[in-house]
Amino acid sequence: MNITLSPWSVADADALAAAVGESPELGVQLGEAVETPAAARDYITRYLTDDEGTVAFAIRVDGVAVGHVALSHIERRNDSAWASYWVTASRRRHKLASRALATIAAHAFDTLGLFRLELGHRVNNPASCRVATAAGFAAEGIERAKLRYGSDRYDVETHARLSTDPRPSIELIPIVDVAPTPER
Repeated sequence: MNITLSPWSVADADALAAAVGESPELGVQLGEAVETPAAARDYITRYLTDDEGTVAFAIRVDGVAVGHVALSHIERRNDSAWASYWVTASRRRHKLASRALATIAAHAFDTLGLFRLELGHRVNNPASCRVATAAGFAAEGIERAKLRYGSDRYDVETHARLSTDPRPSIELIPIVDVAPTPER
């Protein structure tokens, strides 16, 4: 099994649509319907490619996108960003999300020069908490009713990782096909 991280492409539209089909809660989390390849292509174009404030990678197994990891809201004044991740239902429980999250954190600190990464997960999603903890993100607190999916609101546990925190002993995933990062 060959596992890599690489930028999203419109060629991944079928894989994204299949992931949402396999994990309907993912469509709710993404905030819009992406069940068809055309809708997925549009979503990839608008949100996952060529966005100055976002670094997004597809988690690939044997070349097929089966998940996502990203840094968004990259803020240079404080050298911080928001991390997010998901893996399709059939690929969960293989540590892909925690490995991808640890990898993008290393990329954020070592290549992008960031200092603080934050993330949040619904408190009713203990699997996401395990991913964050395995990738070295410490829990910092609960934000009440922060997320809204449809008409439902969810409390969120916030986690953070600093560049000065100990690195977790987790196998990182190679990042491929990435253009060099311009100097700050």
